[in-house]
Amino acid sequence: MSDSANNTAVKKTADKTGNSATPSFWTGIKAELKKIVWPDKPTLMKQTSAVVVVSVVIGAIIAVLDRVVLYAVNLILK
Repeated sequence: MSDSANNTAVKKTADKTGNSATPSFWTGIKAELKKIVWPDKPTLMKQTSAVVVVSVVIGAIIAVLDRVVLYAVNLILK
């Protein structure tokens, strides 16, 4: 590789990993976070409660199905 090609490769690498893009990245992140419409507390509580209730119900269904399948497998193997 010639010296000029090697210097170009080094400059491209420095541009990609340099700090010049970092401030604009964080500025963009802050701008995007400001666009978010955050829910109010009552809405957040309702949605959180719904997630917890659905998770418990699905967990109970899975537990019951697990017991049924375990019973069936034990019945077949005996």
